[in-house]
Amino acid sequence: MLIYALPNIFFNFIIAYASFNELGYTHFFAGTQCLARLTLPMAIFLPVVLTIDIIKRVTDAASQNAIEFAVDDQLNLKKLMTKLSILHGLITVSLILSSLLFAQYILSEFYKLDAAAMAFLVGILAGLLSVVFTYLPILQLKKYLYKPIMISPNESY
Repeated sequence: MLIYALPNIFFNFIIAYASFNELGYTHFFAGTQCLARLTLPMAIFLPVVLTIDIIKRVTDAASQNAIEFAVDDQLNLKKLMTKLSILHGLITVSLILSSLLFAQYILSEFYKLDAAAMAFLVGILAGLLSVVFTYLPILQLKKYLYKPIMISPNESY
């Protein structure tokens, strides 16, 4: 989890901070350096990429016997990865967009946000998304994992 969370916090903070031409202020949706421009692409792509990556890593580890679980042979892995990644991306972008719209409605269209604080917030959001989408695909994949029963050759019936 830390392999995903810490780099995402760091890189998304740096990307957000560097993308602000003017560090004085930013808006939710107005202008070229708005908060929505930074958060919405991240809210789509981070869950999609992490979901696919985590499922692929766990199933690869199971096929190489690196973990004590095996994946059900009936599982259509590509279908599961596609379905979950699209679902995670759509739900996350919907939640982030509705949060931004709600915040703009509450504050006002011309409310000025501190750019450095917003870059920090984007980094923290990326870290939280990394943690959530490290565990969520594993929880979904658990339905298709089982512990194989090992029968030793010494046992006789």
